[in-house]
Amino acid sequence: MNLHEYQGKELLKKYGVAIQDGIVATNVEEAVAAYNAVKERTGVPVVVVKAQIHAGGRGKGGGVKVAKNEADVRTYAGSIIGMMLKTPQTPGGMEGPGKLVRKVLIAEDSYAPDFDACKEYYVSILTDRESKKNVIIYSTKGGMDIEKVAEETPELVHKEYIDPLVGLTPFQCREIAFNLGLSGKANKEMVAFMVKLYTAFVESDASLFEINPCLHTADDRILAVDSKVSIDDNALYRHPDLEAMRDIYEEDETEVEAREFDLNYVKLDGNVGCMVNGAGLAMATMDIIKLSGGEPANFLDVGGTADAARVENAFKIILKDENVKAILINIFGGIVRCDRVAQGVIDAYKNMGTVRVPIIVRLQGTNADIAKKMIDESGLQVHSAIALQEAADLVTKVLAA
Repeated sequence: MNLHEYQGKELLKKYGVAIQDGIVATNVEEAVAAYNAVKERTGVPVVVVKAQIHAGGRGKGGGVKVAKNEADVRTYAGSIIGMMLKTPQTPGGMEGPGKLVRKVLIAEDSYAPDFDACKEYYVSILTDRESKKNVIIYSTKGGMDIEKVAEETPELVHKEYIDPLVGLTPFQCREIAFNLGLSGKANKEMVAFMVKLYTAFVESDASLFEINPCLHTADDRILAVDSKVSIDDNALYRHPDLEAMRDIYEEDETEVEAREFDLNYVKLDGNVGCMVNGAGLAMATMDIIKLSGGEPANFLDVGGTADAARVENAFKIILKDENVKAILINIFGGIVRCDRVAQGVIDAYKNMGTVRVPIIVRLQGTNADIAKKMIDESGLQVHSAIALQEAADLVTKVLAA
């Protein structure tokens, strides 16, 4: 689950991480009130108006503006709120439809009083699956796309791997500060910053913290000027306060609907809808579709109870994607009997009326032979298969028809 910048900063602030503070607004009048509150608190008339969407590169699309007075705030907030913001990270990139901006953050000017004396760094924490450790990635080239920095100047990207049994050590924090070229007060500030940031990462069950830029101010303070935070969905039950921050408007509509039916669904860009029970089987199904010349349109795990209602809901969600040209149902009957799944497919098909795409059903396991007979004798336009390759070949055949 992704957080907005202002939400990520709220989380960091709770752990004592120094941030670029600000106030969120949903309309122009709220933005003006936020501006006056920030100006009174800081004594600086300059603020930054920042669009709040789940995507980076907002400045490139016109979603970040420096406002020097109240009139600027009115102008920029009025133009940003309600705009379809296109960035390199929104769907389709700069050529795509963009994302609707519903909120802006009126943030303090952290670069005052001496912009030229400030330095920007890149800092992120994520889990490295290969090493099975958390890793801190950092660079002196902050405020830029880290992928571009890694490609053009890989020597400027540093990594610190964290032993899960030991945690982040003071030595590693000092190493980070040293590699960033910090000394004196700034060095100590960065050490403290990293300790608090890593504590926040671990205790919030995050999968990603990205601070870009992490700012070294003219008076040697270290601040998180931006924040990109992703929380592990599987740990949200431990964090109801974080789950309450979920913004469904920033998520795919069908994924939100699937969650309401307790279905594990992720939309992809292909043409073959997948309905499977079990994450591992779902991955194998998508692989064989790809190897057979198709493209999976989704990941959908219906879980261990594939009754008629569950199957029908899964059908409806898959068919919301107009790119779907066929549906492959691949169920292993271990806990659930295949004949019950077959009956669920038949009932769901009848309840839905006309289904616009061919359906291939592969049932294997308990009562698979009975299930195949039920499908074959149902009179519906449903193709049955026993082997997974057979099912994939049927998908290829119906797509070519």
